[in-house]
Amino acid sequence: MESYLELDYPTRKIAKLLNRQPSTISREIKHHAGSTADEAQVRYHKNKSNCGAKSKCTPEVKETVQEKLRDTWSPEQIVGRFYQGQLSFKTIYR
Repeated sequence: MESYLELDYPTRKIAKLLNRQPSTISREIKHHAGSTADEAQVRYHKNKSNCGAKSKCTPEVKETVQEKLRDTWSPEQIVGRFYQGQLSFKTIYR
């Protein structure tokens, strides 16, 4: 897309060449104004690495769970005794 912009192609022509909607091209141009394609790609990967669910299993929680599992506690017992409403027994199984 950067090359097409340098050649002064209109947004609609760029959209047709890239098989995208003109509104998508327009939004991307506005969103990444003043940056190169490489800079935009780096920013995309940085933002993408920050998305998704965060693990509730901290090192302390993990140690406690492993200790109780060694003591033959079930995941349901561990959650019920220590982490009610904070951790799911399914998380322990995973």
